[in-house]
Amino acid sequence: MKTGLWILHGITALIFGAVLELNHSRWIGWILFVAAVVLFPLLAGKWKTAGKHALLYFGSILLYVLIILFAWPRPEAVPAVAVKNPNVTGTVAVEHGMLTGVFNRDHSVEVYAGIPYAKAPVGELRWKKPQEEDDWDGILACDHFAPMSMQTTSLPIVDSLTQIIGYHDYHPFTSHSVAPVSEDSLYLNIWKPAGEQRNLPVIVYIHGGSLKTGQPWFQDYNGESLAKKGAIVVNMGYRLGVFGFLAEDEFLKEEGTTGNYGLLDQIKALQWVQKNITAFGGDPGNVTISGESAGSVCVDALCVSPLAEGLFGKAILESSTVSSVKPPHSYRLFDEALFSGKDLMARYGCASASELRNLPAEKIVGELDSQHHITIDGYVLPDTPHNLRAGGVHNESAILHGFNKEESGPFILFDQADLKDYESKVRAVFGEAADDVLKAYPASTDAEAKAQWALIYGAKYFNYSHYCLNRLAVGQNEPVYEYFFTKNNGRLSSWHSGELPYAYGNLPAGSSLFQKSDYDLSEYMQNCWINFAVSGDPNAPGSSEFAQNTDSTKLMELGDHIGMIDEPFLKLYEILDRYEGE
Repeated sequence: MKTGLWILHGITALIFGAVLELNHSRWIGWILFVAAVVLFPLLAGKWKTAGKHALLYFGSILLYVLIILFAWPRPEAVPAVAVKNPNVTGTVAVEHGMLTGVFNRDHSVEVYAGIPYAKAPVGELRWKKPQEEDDWDGILACDHFAPMSMQTTSLPIVDSLTQIIGYHDYHPFTSHSVAPVSEDSLYLNIWKPAGEQRNLPVIVYIHGGSLKTGQPWFQDYNGESLAKKGAIVVNMGYRLGVFGFLAEDEFLKEEGTTGNYGLLDQIKALQWVQKNITAFGGDPGNVTISGESAGSVCVDALCVSPLAEGLFGKAILESSTVSSVKPPHSYRLFDEALFSGKDLMARYGCASASELRNLPAEKIVGELDSQHHITIDGYVLPDTPHNLRAGGVHNESAILHGFNKEESGPFILFDQADLKDYESKVRAVFGEAADDVLKAYPASTDAEAKAQWALIYGAKYFNYSHYCLNRLAVGQNEPVYEYFFTKNNGRLSSWHSGELPYAYGNLPAGSSLFQKSDYDLSEYMQNCWINFAVSGDPNAPGSSEFAQNTDSTKLMELGDHIGMIDEPFLKLYEILDRYEGE
């Protein structure tokens, strides 16, 4: 009995120890856990009967559960740099006060995190246009990132398992806290080359996350590497989900617009950049906006918004646009948005805007699927991006854009096709175009069905909109460069967002998940992004390797092969053109 008890308790202790780690438990939990593990054999040696052993075992399980709950990680602001007690920069004067940042490890980059660019959109300011920030007294220490915008969050253990299973990249014993979440999130962050600088190109990055999740400090698009190469990188928090994209009639009467608060936040941040980036050595006349996924949707919207005119000159769009006639995601018509807002008001029993504003943020934050779309409000967006572009409207002078080979990866992870259900899946997604799609992309084996489904799903929801954007830009004689990211690696490969650590220079040094070819490709892509920010051309001076996509049939492959190739999805695009109104 005693041997079995030791084995059972050992297995149980290992499981609870793993939970402690994966849940990012505080150190006090580990101390109590080790003490409990040591206490078990001492008590077992004194309690001789089987009944007492069983009581001891189940008592230890209860104790471990209590320890996990007691040691639950607390919200802590994320530091601007991964350096203990970093050195502080000199003082910088911006419109509303003085501030300091911190240096990175080798003092090559200065980081300024958590700079307020608008008042907190709380209370009466919830669902209103962002308001000008007040002046502050003293010197603001910008050494930690602000809370992420209000959103639902997973249990810490779920995030850890996502890193292990999805990213194959987990580092134990590195965190004992969770990042804070708040409505008070309208802050921006700046990475700049250290020392006095002048007239540097500025890249303003808008994070993705389906317009309902995400945060500015995610390592994949950290701005340190591009800053080392001579650019200033800025990103920001903006309102998400129900707080950023709810549309309601009373709000419309108050503000003359409703539904696009997240976009208005981004415009406010770009206005802040125009007023203040010179103080950091940036050139307000050479700003490039960049974004991935839903962030790229926002970039595309800003490119045709009259409110964003003159705030930037170039645009980088990664893995999404809303320039097709029928954008596949992150977008809805105004009537749909207003109907959804009325439905939400009714479900929460609110008869007025003030009643809705009085609801606790935690009560409505779960409104994810119904409230994460930009809309045609007549103010931020006077018409659809497709119609505006077709009519010659665009705020940018040049575009760098593209998509990844396996965009569908995370979206069909649990919805793979086989021969038995391939046709039904195609019909469900492509509707009246399904017959043409099945003819163009037939499948005769399970493996073929799986591969075809992955390709055409990604092309429908991501790639096609880039084809439409490219064609519209070419029609306006605008310089446009398109890429196709195909690199395999041990992490995300060419899944949706897989290009981010390459383009922004954040492949972890010495990682077994990446090879020399990965780091070489990252260097090439970083240079392309920097060159484009400088001049509107991703090529190095004197080079023309990355050719303009002048007829929407060629694009630049970025993978083990780097060079221009034929657009691989033209067959599908031609079908979608016929059925989606192009």
